[in-house]
Amino acid sequence: MEAPRHRLHSGLRLWEFPDQYVIEPTDGSAAPCLDISRLDGSMKLIDQVAECNSLRVPKIRSIFGVVGVLKLLAGSYLVVVTESQSVGSFLGHPIFRINSLKVLPCDHSLKNSPEEQKKVETDFSRLLSVAERTNGLYFSYEINLTLSAQRLHDLGDESKSLPLWRQAEPRFLWNNYMLEVLIDNKLDQFLLPVIQGSFHSFQTAIGRDIVDITLIARRCTRRNGTRMWRRGADPDGYVANFVETEQIVHMNGYTSSLTQIRGSMPFMWEQIVDLTYKPKFEIVQPEEAARIAERHFLDLRKKYGSVLAVDLVNKHGGEGRLSERFAGAMQHINGDDVRYLHFDFHHICGHIHFERLAILYEQMEDFLDKSGYFLLNEKGEKMKEQSGIVRTNCIDCLDRTNVTQSMIGRKMLELQLRRIGVFGAEEVISSHPNFDERYKILWANHGDDISIQYSGTPALKGDFVRYGRRTVQGILNDGWNALARYYLNNFADGTKQDAIDLVQGHYIVAVNRDMAPVPRKGGLEAVANFPVALAVVLISLWFATMSVKRAGSDYKHLFFSLVWAGISVAVTAFMRANGRIFCNRPRLHKPRP
Repeated sequence: MEAPRHRLHSGLRLWEFPDQYVIEPTDGSAAPCLDISRLDGSMKLIDQVAECNSLRVPKIRSIFGVVGVLKLLAGSYLVVVTESQSVGSFLGHPIFRINSLKVLPCDHSLKNSPEEQKKVETDFSRLLSVAERTNGLYFSYEINLTLSAQRLHDLGDESKSLPLWRQAEPRFLWNNYMLEVLIDNKLDQFLLPVIQGSFHSFQTAIGRDIVDITLIARRCTRRNGTRMWRRGADPDGYVANFVETEQIVHMNGYTSSLTQIRGSMPFMWEQIVDLTYKPKFEIVQPEEAARIAERHFLDLRKKYGSVLAVDLVNKHGGEGRLSERFAGAMQHINGDDVRYLHFDFHHICGHIHFERLAILYEQMEDFLDKSGYFLLNEKGEKMKEQSGIVRTNCIDCLDRTNVTQSMIGRKMLELQLRRIGVFGAEEVISSHPNFDERYKILWANHGDDISIQYSGTPALKGDFVRYGRRTVQGILNDGWNALARYYLNNFADGTKQDAIDLVQGHYIVAVNRDMAPVPRKGGLEAVANFPVALAVVLISLWFATMSVKRAGSDYKHLFFSLVWAGISVAVTAFMRANGRIFCNRPRLHKPRP
C-alpha cells in the first residue's frame, strides 16, 4: 500500500474548456488541479478551476483516473477513465475494471500544420479510437496490481513508501509508455497504473468456514498483440501472449497463492495470414533459437526461480516442427533449474478425454511439490514460499493451456486447503458441489478473458473447464468461435495491432518518418475486397449448380455450368495467391527507437 503523501486521487472532475482541460480532485484532499493546454498538451498545477463566463462555458463530467498522454505528429492526446466498475478486492484492497476510456485531443496547433501532416495525424488518431475499446483493463487506487502476493510481501519498507507507479513491474504496466509525460511533470497523485488481464473472485462455504478465491491475470506488454500478428519471441527473448496467472485463497486468516505463466514458444516463428484457415508455421532465423530460448529462461529464473516448461503442441505436422525446434533449443538449457516436458494434448486427450490430464499431472507432481506455493499465517508471517513456476504453452497459449492450468490450479488449491486444515487428507473440491461449480466458472471466465484479448473470441474447450465435460453446445460454440477467429485474424486484427503498438510505445510517431505519403493502391488492388470476392465465389457456385441441374443433354447449359464453375475456381485461386491484398495488414512496422 502506498504512503499517504503519494495516495492517488480516487475522485476527479473533468472541466472541458475551449482552450484547456482542468482535472479537479474531488476526494476531499484539497490538492491542486491539473491544467492541460488544448493547444499543445502542456501541463501545470493550478490552485483552483478558473471562473466560467459566457465565452468559456465548460463541459463537466466525473472521471475515475488519468491513464496517460500520447504524442502524435502535431498534437497530444489525453486518455482518461470515464466509466469503471468495482469487481472485488485484491489482498483487501478494492479493484476496479475500466468499462470506458476517452481520448481527449490537445491538437489545436494542428490548424497551422501543412495539409499532408493533418491527413497523417488523422490516420493515426483513428487508431486511438480503436485503443479506446481495449478490454480487460483493471486498476486500484491503493495497491500495486502488477506484483503477485508473494512479491508484494517481499517488498522492503522503502519500496512500499513509493508511489504505485514506481513500485510497479514495468512489463505488466499496460500504460507504462503513456505515463511518461505525467512522470516528467512529477504528477504522482494523478498517475494511475493499469494492468491488462483478468480478475474474478467468489466466496463459498465449507462447513462453517468461508473461503475467498481470487484469480488474477497480468498480461505482459513487451510483445503484446493479436493472435496471428504476434507469435513466438523477439530477439530479446520476450514472447507473445505472455500472461502471469495468480490464484489466491483467503481462509481463517490465512492467505495462500499459486502463480503460473503461459507464453508462446520462445524462439522466432510466425504465421503470415493468407486467407487459409491455418497458415503455415514459419521458423525465422532457426540458428538463433537456442540463444533466444536461453535468454528467455534466464529471465524467468531470475523472476520466478526454477521453471518447468510444459509444451502441449502436437508431435506431428506443422506443430510438430515447432515442438521439435523447441525441444532442440531446450537441450542446451535443461538442468536443475529448468526442465522441459512435452505432452501431446490432442493425441492423448483427443477432444473429449480431458480426464487424461492426470497423466500429465503425474509427470509434474514432483516439481509442484518441490516448488510449492506462497502461504501467510494469521499474523501475516510467511510460512511457505513458491520457489518455482510452471510455464505452459500450446500454439496460441489459450485453449489447451487454459484447460491444463485450471487442472494444476485445482490440484494445488486442494493441497493448500489441506495445509490450512480445512480439507481432510483425501478431500477434494469436487466433493463440494457448490464450490466445484463456482471454481469451474471462475477458470472458464478467466480463460475467456485472456482469449478475447489475444484472439478476439472466448476460449475453445471452455465447456470442459466450465462443466467438467464436453457438451454439444460447447462443440458448436467452438465451431462458431473458430470461424470468428478466422475472420478477425484476416480482416480486423491488423488495425488492432497498429493501435496496440501505438499505445504501448512499440511504434513512435516521428515527423521526418511519417510525413512520407502513403502509396495509393492502384489497379486491381484498389478494389480487391474479401467480401466482394467471397460473394463472386458464392454467386458463381450457385449459377454453376443451377446450370448443371438444367443441363441434361443441353450442351448450352452444360457449357455455362462449366464457365461458372471455372469463375469460382479462378477467383478462389486468386484469393489464395493474393491473400495479402485482402488481409488487413498493419501499416506500422518500424520499432520504437
